[in-house]
Amino acid sequence: MAEKQGFFRTNFKSIMFRVLKATVKGIIFYLAYFFLWSLVLAPFAGFFPWLELSVETFVTVYIVLMVIGELTAGTVYQYFFSVARALFVVGYLILTLQGGLIDLTLNNVNLLVDLRVFLMLVTLFSLLGLAKSVLQAVNYMSDKAENAHLASLGATS
Repeated sequence: MAEKQGFFRTNFKSIMFRVLKATVKGIIFYLAYFFLWSLVLAPFAGFFPWLELSVETFVTVYIVLMVIGELTAGTVYQYFFSVARALFVVGYLILTLQGGLIDLTLNNVNLLVDLRVFLMLVTLFSLLGLAKSVLQAVNYMSDKAENAHLASLGATS
């Protein structure tokens, strides 16, 4: 009975630490977004009416995926959420930036903004993050299988 209580206490502390860590990361990321929006992006909201809603949606989903990834730390699901976050960044930017070409009309002036180079760089960095997450998941599963194999060899000898 004492072993069960000790296991529960250790497990509870681990879970609470992960919850606290995920909460702190989410708050820090949101504060960074808030200050970045207030100081840098807010002046452009008048020119791009869709910008504020688009950025808020992106930040919300990104923070949710980041928090869930932190809550599942130490499991293989952590890497699934990391892959999901990388794919979300690529997909959302491609959809939001309309493939990298944005056509704007300001005071009877048509303006075509080419963001394909920016989109390419962000996509490449996100794909690097995706590859890192996949390799980490393979390493995690390999370590888990190796430990199970070593434990079975130790039990037979």
